[in-house]
Amino acid sequence: MVQYTLAQSPEIILSVPGKDSAKARDKAMDQLIELMEEGKLPTELEDGFSPQQLIELKEPNKMAASGEEEVTQAVQILSNLATLKLKVQESRTEALEVRKAIDILFSDETIAQEEIASLKEGFKVLKSFAQANLRYQEARVKAEEARHILDRALNSPDI
Repeated sequence: MVQYTLAQSPEIILSVPGKDSAKARDKAMDQLIELMEEGKLPTELEDGFSPQQLIELKEPNKMAASGEEEVTQAVQILSNLATLKLKVQESRTEALEVRKAIDILFSDETIAQEEIASLKEGFKVLKSFAQANLRYQEARVKAEEARHILDRALNSPDI
């Protein structure tokens, strides 16, 4: 559930199912138009109003989500980390070989056309590895918090 308000009337709260998106903002605009038509909007919007002007209300603390939702999200984050780690490990050796081969481009040696073609194919592997490695590094940061959430959930005195 996402909630929006207006800068002109912060007391007005428009609730829409789902997450913040263009579609959700359009639904909130429909609610806003209804309020205007019913005369329940205390503010006049003389210059018009667009969905981008809606202000998303966020919970003061993300930890306010229910414990079960937190645990589910934590497990999903850790699962994503595991998938990314495997992808990085699988392509690392080949990517490092391609990286070593790049040095030949900077030498004065003659390069066969086949070597260039092989390098160009290797660039795809290198790019894939580098992108996966960046995503893995970012996911690792998020996974630290997920690990703490699971630790707290598993540290229950009932177990």
